[in-house]
Amino acid sequence: MSAAAPGSVPGAVAPRLAFGERLRPFRAAFESRFSSMLQYRSAALAGFATQCWWGGIKVMILAAFFRGGDAAAPLSLADAVTYIWLTQALFALLPWLADSEVALNVRTGAIVYDRLRPVDAYALLFARGLGWLVARTLPRAALLVSVAALGLPLLGAQRWALGAPHGAAGGVCFAVSLGLAALLSTAVLMLSSAAVIALGTDRGVVALVPSIVLVFSGNLLPLSLFPDSLAALLLLQPFAGLLDIPLRLYTGQVSGAPAVAVLGLQLAWLVLLVALGRRAVARALERLEVHGG
Repeated sequence: MSAAAPGSVPGAVAPRLAFGERLRPFRAAFESRFSSMLQYRSAALAGFATQCWWGGIKVMILAAFFRGGDAAAPLSLADAVTYIWLTQALFALLPWLADSEVALNVRTGAIVYDRLRPVDAYALLFARGLGWLVARTLPRAALLVSVAALGLPLLGAQRWALGAPHGAAGGVCFAVSLGLAALLSTAVLMLSSAAVIALGTDRGVVALVPSIVLVFSGNLLPLSLFPDSLAALLLLQPFAGLLDIPLRLYTGQVSGAPAVAVLGLQLAWLVLLVALGRRAVARALERLEVHGG
């Protein structure tokens, strides 16, 4: 029988770690990925310029669409312009690409280290993915919102500027919905990561996912502008929670009790996609084969 450690009680059970201590590895993974991504300032500036360019093109297309009166449209031209600028500001938050780090680790075989670490593999990948998405989004969003909300009015283009949230309640609901959107986006990213691990390459994900995410999230066109027979169904699918639902709350298209309902819809899809992603990642890691020599 081995001797008990000094100061310990024989037969005593080791105390469980506090919740904050259990979260420490995942917090560290998020912070490490977040800080490393913030170093790519040139990429952020290039993305900001690209989003501004495409935002201007989309605004001009919508202006042509609304010409002649927008009384029958489900949202006004001003709200549509605000919607477009916010889609451009939040473009990098969408999971339209596979996680570059996961793809690299699969190619090099370094993914086995995540399999061997004594922490939950899905939660670790989720924390890294969330840090990647948020760090890519914040610099570009800050620059674009500054230009669209402050720069355009100074240039006399108030009509094409980014508008304010629809009241204080709309602003709060938007903030809550945006946080859920970031988590939901990461949950979708984890499904892509599971596919990358299982297939050994990110080519299939890069070819298939962007068109799905960009269309069904509302990035290319507000989902409320689709035909009435499709608009209601499009609001119920999971990708609407990535972008369209937060922006409906921001512009006041949804308020009151319906606002609580769409927030609940985002949360429900988040829980479901996390459960599916956890199972998919676990299965992909179990079947992982690494060749070397």
